[in-house]
Amino acid sequence: MDGTLEFTMGLSDGIAWPWPIAVYLFFAGISGGALSVALFIRFYKKQVTNTAFLKASALVSFITISLGMLCLVLDLTNPLFFWRILVYYNLNSVMSIGVIALTAYIPLVALIAMFALEEEIKRIAILRPLLPIIDKLRGIRRPCEVAVLLLALSVCAYTGFLISALIRFPLINTAVLPALFVASGLSAGAAAAKMLAVGMFKEDLHSQDMKILHGAEWPIMFAEALFLFMIIMSLMTGNAGAQTAFEAFHSGSWAMVFWLGVVGVGFMGPVLLNFATGKRFSHSAQAFYLSGLCAVSGMMCLRMFILYAGQNFAI
Repeated sequence: MDGTLEFTMGLSDGIAWPWPIAVYLFFAGISGGALSVALFIRFYKKQVTNTAFLKASALVSFITISLGMLCLVLDLTNPLFFWRILVYYNLNSVMSIGVIALTAYIPLVALIAMFALEEEIKRIAILRPLLPIIDKLRGIRRPCEVAVLLLALSVCAYTGFLISALIRFPLINTAVLPALFVASGLSAGAAAAKMLAVGMFKEDLHSQDMKILHGAEWPIMFAEALFLFMIIMSLMTGNAGAQTAFEAFHSGSWAMVFWLGVVGVGFMGPVLLNFATGKRFSHSAQAFYLSGLCAVSGMMCLRMFILYAGQNFAI
């Protein structure tokens, strides 16, 4: 990649990777997670129709990855020269490999969204010119879905690999981070898509897809908690630099973000709403939306905590 184009402090001061990068990590995780879960269900149940959850996932995925790329471009030192990252590649760079994956992922997500939302496109006059494209490419839908599933998981993991390359920061420089970002992306992506499926596409709260998602969210949340526990233990029992990074979990404002935002809202919120509020409320639309918002908010807090606390509590 051209060395004159770097991610620095386009919109923030004080640290090398500011808030637009955290927002990008959030949006990319939502995008990859939502579409991965929808396609897993589609393949598992051998679905041939465009379900409400698939429509919602495709729409969420396309919008969030577009917003995420906007954050990346704005955080460049020279945003108007963003096209250089699409021309100059360095296969020894994690960032370059990620750009290659995103270059394939974004158009495929757009194509999957067109397939999934075909009925809606027919009803919107300004979008009807897309219909001949959908008809022409319909025969390659299945291979595209397989490819985008692999790329969606790669995008979730890539966000972890991208920042874990920062070797000066023990909290960030850990091999567990990509796995944590995949798990949290699946959890929050599914939550965002579920809310949109029910709110916009009139999915039944108790449909088969919703039941599968409700059953899957607890193992995913457990995996996410396990990966966090592994990071905490490795820092707590590590060398002096690692123990300095461990302070992020019990001192300063970022410890509050972790315990209140990540643990309190992101983990305990859905658990309490599902198991401690009574069967009648836990099965209500209010609990459904609150639980989804907790999952999405907790993921955003996690990304902010990892990025900012990781840089503030450095060697």
